Amino acid sequence: MTGRFAPSPSGRMHLGNAFSALLAWLSVRSCGGTMVLRIEDLDPVRCRAEYADQVKRDLTWLGLDWDVEQTPQSLRAAAYRKQFERLAQLGLVYPCYCSRNELLAASAPHASDGQAVYPGTCRYLSQDERGKKQKMPSWRVMVPDETVSFVDGLQGEYHENLLRGCGDFIIRRADGVYAYQLAVVTDDAQAGVTQVVRGRDLLSSVPRQMYLQRMLGFQTPQYYHVPLLVAPDGRRLSKREHDLDLGALQERFTPEQLVGWLSYLAGLQDAPASVRAKELAAAFDWRRVQAENIVVDSVFFH
Repeated sequence: MTGRFAPSPSGRMHLGNAFSALLAWLSVRSCGGTMVLRIEDLDPVRCRAEYADQVKRDLTWLGLDWDVEQTPQSLRAAAYRKQFERLAQLGLVYPCYCSRNELLAASAPHASDGQAVYPGTCRYLSQDERGKKQKMPSWRVMVPDETVSFVDGLQGEYHENLLRGCGDFIIRRADGVYAYQLAVVTDDAQAGVTQVVRGRDLLSSVPRQMYLQRMLGFQTPQYYHVPLLVAPDGRRLSKREHDLDLGALQERFTPEQLVGWLSYLAGLQDAPASVRAKELAAAFDWRRVQAENIVVDSVFFH
């Protein structure tokens, strides 16, 4: 089994990132698998090299190692271009000139993540109509009117009709940056990833990724979407708000104390006893991990 942890270096890791990383690591180490670290730095504005270096230091502090470090996404445009061209050869790719405001005004939001369902505005533009546009286009992949279903290892069955649930989605932005959905399936396939553990906020992206995997001839990994950690007021932890980042936590907890709390929140321990990550691996069991979001104990907010 090959698993991965794929953080985005857009800020300091917070408690929720550490929670996902620990569960991904434990799942791999419990069965003697290979752990891949991938830095998902597609966004050239928000992502920084110093944050990527800090992620590695924070993972090491927690006792979470890795066997393979994949080339960062910012250096893999050629690999994504190859897959983009394969989709284009299948006749599935077309330019889109719609603005975000136009899409929000024209369409209902995606039920699960608030994104606009693309209504297909530019799908059938003629070459003449495209030639009259005065802006650089993004590029979308056509999806069929088809329901994609899968069973998540933690969240259970999930279904989505691609056309009605998300519509044709972007695989390359207008600035030339390849979009997350195309990048992540390309990276997972190259690394031979067979299991993906990540936050449940990404659950709705799986049907799109499964569609790309099918079109490109890639294998689909087993997915486990873990609960999000939320503040007592129900607010999601966020890098943007510097909630419980690893810098502040390292001043108050030892690695063993923090891993103990995370494993307790996950349901792997009956009490938040200090423990090293490698001591948890042998007894790790997904059946003990709850699926619903977890309210973080008030001890972290003192």
